Amino acid sequence: MEQNLNLYQIFYEVANCRNFSIAAKKLYISQPAISKSIAKLEEHLHTALFHRSSRGVTLTTEGETLYKHVESAILSLRSGEDLLKSATSQGISHLSIGVSTTLCKYVLLPLLKDFIATNPNIKITISCQSTFETIADLKSGAIDIGLVGIPSGDISEASFISYLPIKTIEDIFVATDTYLAPFLHKNKADSYEFEAFFKEASFIMLDKENISRKHTDTFLNEHQFTLHNIIEVNNMDLSIEFARAGLGIACVINDFVKEDLKNGTLRELKLGHKVSKRQIGFAYPSKIPMTTSMNTLIQYYQMLM
Repeated sequence: MEQNLNLYQIFYEVANCRNFSIAAKKLYISQPAISKSIAKLEEHLHTALFHRSSRGVTLTTEGETLYKHVESAILSLRSGEDLLKSATSQGISHLSIGVSTTLCKYVLLPLLKDFIATNPNIKITISCQSTFETIADLKSGAIDIGLVGIPSGDISEASFISYLPIKTIEDIFVATDTYLAPFLHKNKADSYEFEAFFKEASFIMLDKENISRKHTDTFLNEHQFTLHNIIEVNNMDLSIEFARAGLGIACVINDFVKEDLKNGTLRELKLGHKVSKRQIGFAYPSKIPMTTSMNTLIQYYQMLM
């Protein structure tokens, strides 16, 4: 098929011109080359495509059938070329971003409206998915850039993925006063580092494949905190909503519940130890040069975060 694409182009021009000599001039090749190409295509398809005469050529019935398909394909290709040339001449570029639902809501979207207004020639596609799916898509080339929680001390992806931090975040445990009241009464203090507390309390956690959950699990293991009752959810928004509803204690990013902590809807638990801070940032393939659009997006967020 691929080796015959040029033959179909020649066939198309001959059919339009109805003359080998005129088609040869239009394609800037010799008439014998035209004749040889048509003969080769007819041999490949095992059928005659043209009726030859002293006045020129006309399509056979089989040639007419082929012409309809070739014309459609060539016009489609030309249309694609025209759109690409138009986009290039106007400076329009496309940027595909992979991001989790939580980071999209709390980090990407708040500044995206102004970014689009400032950069109208960058068309953006957003895929909401887990960090691990984003990394996989970066490797396969399905997306250009990702906004992710940067894996702590993970060097396994170093040769494939580069990270540019834009913000430091901290995970905390929160719950309503109503939910915590019985435990506060038992412990006689605003501290919940007793083994009995971890046996009785319900913890709202992200699923184990989530990078935030992995970071939290590392913290819990380091301090030998064992959770006995876990409610698993697949995004942090649900964790926050479950905590607000008084269903348990959620591990969330502190920036995302600032208003809840301020107005008293939620309270931060003091576990005697703090979860280590981590970073979120942009991820992109290490071996592929960043495009102008990628650089523009990164610089915009680094400046304003």
